[in-house]
Parts: sequence; structure tokens; C-alpha cells
Amino acid sequence: MNLSEKIKQGNRPFVIAGPCSAESEQQTVSVCQEIAKNNSAQMLRAGIWKPRTRPGCFEGVGEEGLAWIVNAGKLTNLPTTIEVAKKSHVELALKAGVSCLWIGARTTVNPFAVQEIADALKGVDIPVMIKNPMNPDLNLWLGAFERFEKVGVTDLTAIHRGFSVYNHRKYRNVPSWELPIALNEKRPETPIICDPSHITGNRELLFEVSQKAMDLNFDGLMIETHPDPDNAWSDAAQQITPTRLKEILEAIVLRSAIVSKDVATQIREIRDKVSDLDDRLFDLLSERMNFSEEVGQLKRENNITILQQEHWTKIINRRLNSSGEYQLTTVFVRQLMDAIHQESIRRQTAVMNPPKKEDDAS
Repeated sequence: MNLSEKIKQGNRPFVIAGPCSAESEQQTVSVCQEIAKNNSAQMLRAGIWKPRTRPGCFEGVGEEGLAWIVNAGKLTNLPTTIEVAKKSHVELALKAGVSCLWIGARTTVNPFAVQEIADALKGVDIPVMIKNPMNPDLNLWLGAFERFEKVGVTDLTAIHRGFSVYNHRKYRNVPSWELPIALNEKRPETPIICDPSHITGNRELLFEVSQKAMDLNFDGLMIETHPDPDNAWSDAAQQITPTRLKEILEAIVLRSAIVSKDVATQIREIRDKVSDLDDRLFDLLSERMNFSEEVGQLKRENNITILQQEHWTKIINRRLNSSGEYQLTTVFVRQLMDAIHQESIRRQTAVMNPPKKEDDAS
């Protein structure tokens, strides 16, 4: 059984834990042994090469750290995984005997780099885990899987670590849960591991995001674990001790995707009502867009711009201010109204700037 099958068919969550960066042999081995003693993980991780945003930051111990994580795996009888970003990393990792490789978000975003790593693994039987690209691009994430499959590497697992934004009020990388859900629609056989450490950037939020991932039926978690998190050489704020890791895992409520016959009947009855409401919603939206086209026709006839900013600001503020009356969050209302507005603009654009017929262009 390969790793992806083991994750899919095993008990949830499949946990990968270890330090953000291997800092010394003692640090790496000791924290991995503590994790194993607590039965908190099924795989050990450690950063060997660290892609940093700016030079001068700690960029990992490099090749010498490979022996540390591999030795930790032997001492605990657990498989090991590290991040690789180029061909030379792959060659050194394979030579050292690392059990599994992962592709980081900064690498997934670059198809040339992904292809280089895939080519280096042609003919090699080793599991590969692929983190989502830094930007929310589903096709880019899917493309990375396809590149490995084309060279015969099929034991693949996805890692959801969130998406880069500027100065978010809560998350280091916003989870954008719709992206991994969409990936699961396209690749239902591929297990998905959530990396709450990189999503949150804050150890206080790890449990919240881990629970959310389990509620969404994710297959596992990758959590950065350090013997002395506050003094870690990289990403100190998001790392936790082995003891805290054990506490988080014990606190998570695991819910089943299997539904009893009686409950399934009740859910189906409610879903039928929801489906009827959805039909009515789309009928109303279609009718609304017909009115948008009528407005577009008047704008065309009177040479008026599509966007009327003052009117739009008035509408959106009204809806946001009344969101509480409908028991809807302002975030949802904003996203919904923006989507409706963009569709309305599209419909009015088609009315005001219709494509020219071939006869007119000749």
C-alpha cells in the first residue's frame, strides 16, 4: 500500500509533525522522539532548505541536516519528509534515505521548478506531497500533480497551507477553503493534509483551524513542533511543543462522513427544501439580470457609463448595514453583492457593446 492509500484508508487524522527547521542534531532527534513517545504523529518532518523571502534570514542547515531527520526516523520507526525545491535537493534527499518529499508553495507556483523536480524523480518510487501555490490558482495546483503523474510518480498527496495576502487581520495565509474543496472535486482519490501552522502563523489559532479541517473531512494535519518554540530559528510564533501537539490532537472532535439511514432521510428532506429555494433564487437572479439589461439599453441610448459609482456605493452600504437583519455575515453579503454586480456589468457590457456581425465588419 502506498502512502496516499494509507492516508485515505487509515484513521483520521494522519499527522505529520516536527520542527519548521532542523537546527541541530540534538534538537531534531529529541523533538521527534518526544512526538513519537506521545504517539502524536505518523510521519516526521523537518525543514532542511528554507526558502526565505529576503536574504540574511536563516535558510536552513542544508545537506548535513538530512542525516539528522533520517536518524530520527530510524530511532522512532517513523517515515520522514522534507521539502525539496530543485533537482540537487532531490538527489541529496534520495541518497540520504528520506521517505517522502514535499513541494513547497513557493515552488508549486513555478511550473519550471516543478517540472525539474518531476524529471529528477522519473523512475523513482517515492511519495510526493504538493502544497498549494502561494496564489489561489486551482489550475496551477492541479498542474503540479499532472507533471508528476506524467513522469510516473503517482503516490501523491495534497497539502493545503493557505494563500498569500497582504497584512491579513487574522491569518498569515488565508485558508480560502473553497480551493481545497475544488481540488477534492477534481481529484477525489487524492488525500488532503491541512497545514494549520502556515495558515495561521499563530500557535493560538492552530486548534481552531485544525478542527475546521477535520470538519471538512480533510485526511490529516501537518503541524510544526519544536522543543522550545519561542526560541526557534524560524517561524517561532506558529510552532508548538510536543506536549501541546498532543493536547490539540486529543481535543479535536472527529466527525464521521457516514450517515445513518434515519438521519440521511431527515437530511434529504431538508435538502429538498433547500433545493427548491435555490431554484427560486436562480429564477429571481435571472429576472434581476433581465432588468440590468434593460438599464444597459437605456444607458446605451443615452450614452451613459455602465458604472455609476455613487449608486453602487449606496446599494452596497445598504446591504451591508442590513446584513444582521438577515443573519448573514458582512463578508458573505459583500462577496454575494460583488458577484451580482460583476454579472450585471457583464450583461450591460454585452448590451452596450454588442459584437459586430461579420457583415458589418466587412
